[in-house]
Amino acid sequence: MAYLGIPQNTIAVLQKYNISFQKKFGQNFLIDTHVLEKIVAAADITRDDLVIEIGPGIGTLTQYLCEAAGEVLAIEIDRNLIPILENDTLKDYDNVTVINADVLKLDLAKIIEEHAPKRFTKVVANLPYYITTPIVMQVLESGAPVESMTVMVQKEVAERLQAKPGTPDYGAITLAVQYYTTPSIAANVPMNCFMPRPNVDSAVLCLKRHLKPQVEVKDEKLMFALIRASFNKRRKTLLNGLSTGDNINRTKEELLKAFEECGLSPSVRGETLGLSDFAALANALCEG
Repeated sequence: MAYLGIPQNTIAVLQKYNISFQKKFGQNFLIDTHVLEKIVAAADITRDDLVIEIGPGIGTLTQYLCEAAGEVLAIEIDRNLIPILENDTLKDYDNVTVINADVLKLDLAKIIEEHAPKRFTKVVANLPYYITTPIVMQVLESGAPVESMTVMVQKEVAERLQAKPGTPDYGAITLAVQYYTTPSIAANVPMNCFMPRPNVDSAVLCLKRHLKPQVEVKDEKLMFALIRASFNKRRKTLLNGLSTGDNINRTKEELLKAFEECGLSPSVRGETLGLSDFAALANALCEG
């Protein structure tokens, strides 16, 4: 078995198939065995698990996942890589299925039910950096029974997703991800661990799904509308931002009443509030 985490093996495959890197797919292949081992360890993969890998590329991480998991579903958008995966780099593994598709257009819940309904499901991926957030949110919002996500992302994105209220990195995406998961950085990964080398450093981010919601909210859509409006106009007070925010549909008087009920000052800024604060505000507006 020629492990692709070893740089010369990756180079050999790329030369054999005359592969040119597809910038539109954000292709950067890992060439560091220690990082690959860290990803598998951080994901805590066992033989009881179904692992969904998004963007396997030529199968570098996939090889490690196949050796640790019960079953692997590798979803690859680039059809030019499918023959390499099926006929070469993954041909020695009988526990992997390669799917040529755009993960943003797939019904993950249906796929999991079809392939391994009795296994624990974990998502592991070296995500294309230009589309990290849509993929993460697609998985979290899909309703698919995913226990955790362990993903390679741009370092600044990882820091943003685990940010605390009142810090510069804190934003709407932070709250969205933390509503569904507990994020933590498992490892920092320098740019020289990839081929071709990206222009930024990376991080292995673990997103562990909450067993039950961290906040009780009567109208989830309203809560997220409040969050988006508060960060869309970050320099304004929360009250002014919500007064003109999309999908809020509340008068300033109604907002002030809800603020008072929640013990919030009219001059408070959204970037200082936590998830529980936004949930309480949404609930107060529902009752009002």
